[in-house]
Amino acid sequence: MGNQEGKHIAIYGKGGIGKSTTTSNISAALAEAGFKVIQIGCDPKSDSTNVLRGNEYLPTVLDSMRDGSKVHLDDISRLGFGGVLCIESGGPVPGVGCAGRGINAAVTLLQELHLFDEFKPDYVLYDVLGDVVCGGFAVPIRDGITDRAYVVSSSDFMAIYAANNLFKAISKYAPSGGAKLGGIIGNGLSAGYSQNIIDDFAQKTGTKVTGYIPRSLVVSQSELYGKTVIEASPESEHAKLYRKLAKSVAENEDLMIPNPLATTELRSWAKDWGDKVFKLEEGVVAGSREAI
Repeated sequence: MGNQEGKHIAIYGKGGIGKSTTTSNISAALAEAGFKVIQIGCDPKSDSTNVLRGNEYLPTVLDSMRDGSKVHLDDISRLGFGGVLCIESGGPVPGVGCAGRGINAAVTLLQELHLFDEFKPDYVLYDVLGDVVCGGFAVPIRDGITDRAYVVSSSDFMAIYAANNLFKAISKYAPSGGAKLGGIIGNGLSAGYSQNIIDDFAQKTGTKVTGYIPRSLVVSQSELYGKTVIEASPESEHAKLYRKLAKSVAENEDLMIPNPLATTELRSWAKDWGDKVFKLEEGVVAGSREAI
């Protein structure tokens, strides 16, 4: 693709981990700072940009292409909060076809519509499902569409497992021109040791953590309003955290090729942490008993 407008950034994460919320708040923070932003949802659920546009219905690229009629940019995009251009690639009819292939079709159509030349974005964020980094879902990091990827992860094993899988895909494709890793975004962290688990995983894989977003009611509340935290609660601590995260993602040029753990290594690492957490919890319980 080469010489395209703006920085193209892929944000991966396991389903339900909060990657769409995180991506949308990064987009909102960048737009608030005066940048031109496009957010492309690459998840069959097509809900990536909901909180940027008040949950208003937006036809997906794949649904529009299935009609057979000529697709115009106005049919498949909406301007959301702060002027963020929102697009959803969509997915196949359930039970038919590959969701990942939809990403390819969507990106190809957007290029044909000269979206990037005409809109001239500063940042394009691709919000990609990261449970299975199969051929289709690897498209944004494999085919030169983006040059950097971030992974949103909690300290739960399955989220870290998904992050490690993404690292495997990056380490396979980066040497031949694929995207490199920008970092890990720790999200929905609650227990005191959550941050330590993510830090340790980053250290073990030769990567780094770009930012931490603790669990908070303000995030859930904003989503119920169909808004980002940046729009619904601009003065909140969380809005400040998202602005700081957006700045780090936007300015980071320290990209890396991760060293993913083999599955057996990952499992034994997780077990070690399980033992540590169990001892910590037991200590807390024992300590509180003594206090009684």
